[in-house]
Amino acid sequence: MKTDDLIDMLASGPDVGVAARPALATLFPLLGGTLASGVIMLAVLGLRPDLDQAAMLPTFWIKMAFSVALAWGGWLTAKRLSAPGADTALLPLWLGTPVLLMWCVAAATLLQAPTATRAELFWGNSWVYCPVLITLISLPMFGAALCVMRGRAPTRLRLAGAAAGLAAGAAAAAVYGLHCPEMSAVFVGFWYLLGMLIPAALGALIGPRMLAW
Repeated sequence: MKTDDLIDMLASGPDVGVAARPALATLFPLLGGTLASGVIMLAVLGLRPDLDQAAMLPTFWIKMAFSVALAWGGWLTAKRLSAPGADTALLPLWLGTPVLLMWCVAAATLLQAPTATRAELFWGNSWVYCPVLITLISLPMFGAALCVMRGRAPTRLRLAGAAAGLAAGAAAAAVYGLHCPEMSAVFVGFWYLLGMLIPAALGALIGPRMLAW
């Protein structure tokens, strides 16, 4: 949205909202970014060889649900922050609930685990590169999300950029989860979340430049 469009909207009265963006104009970039991230993951990393067996385990679906829930919450947050005057009261709930639930599962897992295995549950075997890979896989989706948001009217540019980065990072974590053998809630609740927060921090950094209108 351009500045003149927003001025016209505000001058028209309080009941006039931002013109709806065509659904395909939003859907195509996001699907394209997701497809590109999936291709990168498959080409560079590949699916885990025991994916069919892992899919039978509750821990696999907890990991995936955590990532998808934060991706959805992040995108809803980005949409709200891209519409002037939109209600943002529930945004902390959308983003905080998946994290709180995962940390509760992680705490229960640690309490039930023998003391000697707790460090392994946290560090796993891939903590060094897990957040980095999630960040790299997120870049096509991050770019697509920023492209979509530029067509809207974000006013809190750092928050909007951070929300776009978080949504992309969480979606990338779901894609990466199809390769990663780590399924401990303790590992996912920290290292996966860190991988999501890196693009969120990047979004907060570049949001004022990329989303200015």
